[in-house]
Amino acid sequence: MTDERLMPVSSLRRAMIRPELGAICGVILVFAFFLMVAGDSGMFAPAGFQNWLVVSAQFAIIAVGACLLMIAGEFDLSVGSMIGFAGVIAAILTVQWGWPAWLAILVTFAVCIGLGAINGLLVIRTGLPSFIVTLAFLYILRGLTIWLSILTTRQTIIGGVREAAEGDWLAALFGGVIFKGFFQWLGDVGLIDTFTRGARAGQPVVEGVPMLIVWAIGLIIFGHWLLAKTRFGNWIFASGGDAQAARYVGVPVNRVKVLMFMFTAFCATVFAMCQVMEFGSAAADRGLLKEFEAIICVVIGGALLTGGYGSVIGAALGALIFGVVQQGLFFAGAESSLFRVFLGTILILAVIMNTYIRRLITGER
Repeated sequence: MTDERLMPVSSLRRAMIRPELGAICGVILVFAFFLMVAGDSGMFAPAGFQNWLVVSAQFAIIAVGACLLMIAGEFDLSVGSMIGFAGVIAAILTVQWGWPAWLAILVTFAVCIGLGAINGLLVIRTGLPSFIVTLAFLYILRGLTIWLSILTTRQTIIGGVREAAEGDWLAALFGGVIFKGFFQWLGDVGLIDTFTRGARAGQPVVEGVPMLIVWAIGLIIFGHWLLAKTRFGNWIFASGGDAQAARYVGVPVNRVKVLMFMFTAFCATVFAMCQVMEFGSAAADRGLLKEFEAIICVVIGGALLTGGYGSVIGAALGALIFGVVQQGLFFAGAESSLFRVFLGTILILAVIMNTYIRRLITGER
């Protein structure tokens, strides 16, 4: 009798069990739909293109961290609260305490990554589900954020961050744009539109590539390389697939999971710093529901809720779907609340598809 591990696998079956398959189909369908209903609205003009790409990048930054953590078999529901907390801490240090922006940013990263480590250690040491531990941190961090903001400023919105960070070398890595000269040239030769009146007359409508997009691309590349090209990536898959079996073969499961919680906190802090530098302010309610949006991106991208299977590229495609739909509804003139309807619907469809894929992989009926 032939060993089933040596049996040939058809190309169709190999394609069907790719984690990115559902997200690729979703991207094609979403683009096709909005090309039909909003193709002449400016959605696919340079400025419109930048709008939905920026929104997609926001989703992608937190989705990368959530993806690696979910593949390792854990969840982090405190991501949204971490975004608000990180922004307020950085704003207090720069605006209220007068610290240099670069120092405030570094301290904020250290504090948030440390909180991520605490999340991971509590999950490992107590044996509690990460859902429960991080749900508790969701409330703890949100409450701390509001309390600290009111304690130091008597309000929940802290402005003046952009002025405090003016000319700072590290702040520039989270705010501003790159390739300004190239986009000015594109405007000068007529390849993209320029402003015809006002203070910005002659300047291109797209000034450059926002640092938010640069961070998203960098994290996607790093996450994919880590997961697909390194031994540590194999450890992530093994930790989420069967933690006990992984321990038997020498995988440091506890360390892997704690590091993934720390990386998720890092991604949330990157998001927060980009947001603070973009708006020039921090608000205690920032990041609301972002943890669920990140998880949905990852599920759309093909990750199994049970861990051990998924793809950073798939999560990035899920983020792209979100960005296109959110902005596409605006350009199509539809009610913005329909975006939440879309989130719920696509989550159900993604879970059904992922369940089918799991059965293909495991042979379950």
